[in-house]
Amino acid sequence: MTISILAIDEKTGRLGGAAATGSLCVGGWVLRGNAESGMSASQGTAPSTLWGEQALAAMKDGKAAADAVEAVTGADGGRAHRQLAALDPLGRTGAFTGSHSVAHAGAAQAKGVVVAGNMLTGPDVIQATLEGYIAATALPFAERLMRALTAAAQAGGDARGLKSAALLVVGRDIAPLTLRIDQSKRPLAALAELYDASQAQPYSRWIDLVPVLDDPHRAPANKNEGTSGLGET
Repeated sequence: MTISILAIDEKTGRLGGAAATGSLCVGGWVLRGNAESGMSASQGTAPSTLWGEQALAAMKDGKAAADAVEAVTGADGGRAHRQLAALDPLGRTGAFTGSHSVAHAGAAQAKGVVVAGNMLTGPDVIQATLEGYIAATALPFAERLMRALTAAAQAGGDARGLKSAALLVVGRDIAPLTLRIDQSKRPLAALAELYDASQAQPYSRWIDLVPVLDDPHRAPANKNEGTSGLGET
């Protein structure tokens, strides 16, 4: 199974995506995004990482998500084996599922959110993912995305089980939060643990000091600030 969700946080304007699969390295294969272009999730039997990048480029040039998806997928003779979802910076969505995608495969969209999946136990998995996200309004944005993945797994997921999971959140006012569990027996639990670590001190304090689009010259106020952070690279 590969299940992915892309969404906009209407409170902050931040964009996010999460994905999980029964194969390796779902974050590297599926999720792409930045605050100026939007988000994409490219997956399938023969997933095209090119699709993900091309969708971002089209949206940065001003195309709505649905138009970007149509332009990217329509030009590819191998599209029957692939799947693409996109979310533009305004929160508009688009999705494509190739005719040769392994069943169950499909997508669902609501205001500001799109879910896509393939090799699922049934259509209930896609709907559960969408409903899991929508119902979790009390949670922080990143946690809502992870809750959606949990709902997908609880709805049936893949008989093979999951091997990898990923989370990506971007915004003009934050450093990218890009977390990947490339291989694990319990990738959703491992992703949640990694997320918790990213929100704790001293890492989160260090993240508040690095440049962002809205403050590209941000830096510590003095030479010692942030130097003890675990995030120092």
